[in-house]
Amino acid sequence: MKAAFVGLVGRPSCGKSTLINRICGHKVSIISPVPQTTRNRVRGIYSGEPGQLVFVDTPGFHLSDKKINLHLKELATMTLSEVEIVLYLIDVTRAPGDEERALIELLRSYENKLIVALNKIDIAEGHVEEVRTELSASLNQAPVHIVSALTGQGVEALLETIWERAPEGERMYPEDYYTDQSPEFRIAEIIREKAILQTRQEVPHSLFVDISDMEMKEGDRYLWVRGFIYVERESQKGIVVGKGGEKIKTIVRSAEQECNHLFPYRVKLDIRVKTRPKWRKDEGLLKKLIN
Repeated sequence: MKAAFVGLVGRPSCGKSTLINRICGHKVSIISPVPQTTRNRVRGIYSGEPGQLVFVDTPGFHLSDKKINLHLKELATMTLSEVEIVLYLIDVTRAPGDEERALIELLRSYENKLIVALNKIDIAEGHVEEVRTELSASLNQAPVHIVSALTGQGVEALLETIWERAPEGERMYPEDYYTDQSPEFRIAEIIREKAILQTRQEVPHSLFVDISDMEMKEGDRYLWVRGFIYVERESQKGIVVGKGGEKIKTIVRSAEQECNHLFPYRVKLDIRVKTRPKWRKDEGLLKKLIN
């Protein structure tokens, strides 16, 4: 029996969340076209005949001095020393730049447990050779796989290599688990995803979701949830609410539909929009949100 924690690292929008969802066969991480959608370490559990792999999705590695980005970068970096296997995902549709080179330099210290996956090969081969050149100069001992997280191309071969590298161990979770996230966290993330998709041109990085209350209504067998979408400015609040409240209604309706699909009971959401100026500079709040 084999068991391992597998930490996924890569630049923003390289496809880490899509790959975890593909491998686990369920939606574990929220996804959107907006870079740095992932703000937490999200665990996806894959049980197979050889044993169990726990994939740890991390925020995209981004070079920035903004307080929230420093927290996200620290979280991704901290994961490298805590897992048995590091899976480095590279988006081959983008040429390697300073950010990719900084990440490659960081990963040199973890090459003994590193596996590389060149992702988005379904779109185009793009910059595969340029990426291989960068890797060969610094990480020439790590196995490299060509994959498409979206279509599944090359994912089985990648999993075989991960199993080969995984140490012996017992399953850490029951075999039917595919994530260990709490309902509160999952619901908050789904609401945030729907809000991002509705406002991605205006306020995606300026919002966060807080669940203030949850109650199971036993008679009607549904979970009632009260929560708040926080933005930084009053103008952003108007964007999220929309004309006549139509946008927030769409966000809530879409989030309820997905929650009802995920959980074995109905979920009813009571969501309000509030402002919290400069929340991305609030050290205490960031420590609560990013973990």
